[in-house]
Amino acid sequence: MDQIPTRAVGTVAEASRTALPPPALCAFLLLLVVMFGVAHAVGASVGPVAPGMHATRSPQDGTGGRGAGSDMGDMGGAQMIHGSGG
Repeated sequence: MDQIPTRAVGTVAEASRTALPPPALCAFLLLLVVMFGVAHAVGASVGPVAPGMHATRSPQDGTGGRGAGSDMGDMGGAQMIHGSGG
């Protein structure tokens, strides 16, 4: 009996077609990269939004940057009870 040669199931071409992500996902990722690139370019060309704003540094005395005798302004006698539920 003569054997008829058949194509092998799972050739390299078929495997590479199934291994690729869907085109919509690739397009979305490309759009995401382009948008981040444009946003970075615009931000670099415009410069800082608030040039006078600098990061605050907390002193090492544990006062949280307000100093030992800091005044919270006129709070009108408000009681600051946070997290008490009432």
